[in-house]
Amino acid sequence: MVYQFKQEQQLPIDIQTAWDFFSSPENLAEITPDHMGFKILNGKPEKMYAGQVILYTVKPLLNIPMRWVTEITHVQAPYFFVDEQRHGPYKMWHHQHQFVENENGVLMKDIVTYEPPLGFLGQIANGLLIKKQLGQIFDYRRSYLEEKFG
Repeated sequence: MVYQFKQEQQLPIDIQTAWDFFSSPENLAEITPDHMGFKILNGKPEKMYAGQVILYTVKPLLNIPMRWVTEITHVQAPYFFVDEQRHGPYKMWHHQHQFVENENGVLMKDIVTYEPPLGFLGQIANGLLIKKQLGQIFDYRRSYLEEKFG
């Protein structure tokens, strides 16, 4: 079964500042909780581009490191980019990042479409753990961004 997680956050910054921050793969570690053990493995990537592959480790469960490979599949600077899992903990992962200018700065939208592994067991895991963990990760991100840009 495929699920979707959505979050919006208003940031009091201009769209170029938002794009410069979020399009730098290096900043992923900053907006990810420390306990997730996020670490990029393939060097210090420059600004993102369509076709870019990012290899990293993350500890999503029981502090066990797992390799995750994502590809940046679409980029429309400074408004939109998509990352998709190529190898990792999900059967499918598609994350849209949207940036919409408005009178208060930028409305940042995240739309994560994902399918847990293991079929029926994955559905159970989503109800018990995955959905909650995604919410906690994005709550951390929200707090971090409010402090950084607030």
